[in-house]
Amino acid sequence: MTVGKALPVAGEEPAARAQGFYFYDKQESYTSWFGFSIVFNSTAHKGTLNLVGADLMDDKTRDLSVVGGTGDFFMACGIATLWLDASEGTVYFRLQMDIKLYECY
Repeated sequence: MTVGKALPVAGEEPAARAQGFYFYDKQESYTSWFGFSIVFNSTAHKGTLNLVGADLMDDKTRDLSVVGGTGDFFMACGIATLWLDASEGTVYFRLQMDIKLYECY
């Protein structure tokens, strides 16, 4: 995961990495389900953000719930809005994400 649109340039440190599940859950329409953590291990941030929700791929934007976090993002909650940024058929796609965190405690 990067801050900008481009993939990391040689020698540039990624902002974070995603680890978790992404699987298709229906055959009638293009939908999938996300359950993953964004893992930050950079000089700017340390910790994780946990996201979960349905990816209704026919919609222009999709919202996932931010359901927790660790480190700099301890007890985080909010919304992550996703949209398709680039694709090459069904093999490759890139999503852009805008995350808004709220005070929940």
